[in-house]
Amino acid sequence: MIDQIQKLMAPLQRRIMLSIGRAVLNAVYDGNPVQLVQASMLSDEVRDKMERMTEYGFTSVPFPGAQAVAVFVGGERGHGVVIATGDHRSRMKGLQPGEVAIYDDQGQSVHLTRAGIVVKGAGKPVTITDAPKARFEMDIEATGEIKDRCDSSGKTMAQMRTTYNGHTHNENNNPGGPTNQPNQQM
Repeated sequence: MIDQIQKLMAPLQRRIMLSIGRAVLNAVYDGNPVQLVQASMLSDEVRDKMERMTEYGFTSVPFPGAQAVAVFVGGERGHGVVIATGDHRSRMKGLQPGEVAIYDDQGQSVHLTRAGIVVKGAGKPVTITDAPKARFEMDIEATGEIKDRCDSSGKTMAQMRTTYNGHTHNENNNPGGPTNQPNQQM
């Protein structure tokens, strides 16, 4: 009787065992509305054009060799969905409990630390585009130059300060004559 039950349960047990699996990504196809991947599963099992689900508002194209978790509804290996990916080769390390970060393999990141938000450009520019304005409700400090109209004839704040501090005025009681430099420097 037990042998008959085990014999009946064996296919169900196999389907349950095959419903979730680890994978290594071989390729990512990102040109469609749904991202597709090719992944190596068991020793010689390769699944092509599996859907890769990502969280709303987040997207990425993992490198070949990234690890993945795939689910197969009902244990049917013909149609799998990748639900998570990770890549230990570029993962940020040393975060504190509760911290969150987005990052890439080049060292660029946005890190929500316990002390504040840190944006790292990894030597590349950080650009804000297609916005009518940027509003900062805080003090702004810069260790580099600040320049307005940077794509045309703009000046840095240091250049503006030099111009202001060196400028003179015509005095009302001395037409055409210059005044002293301002007594309050910028």
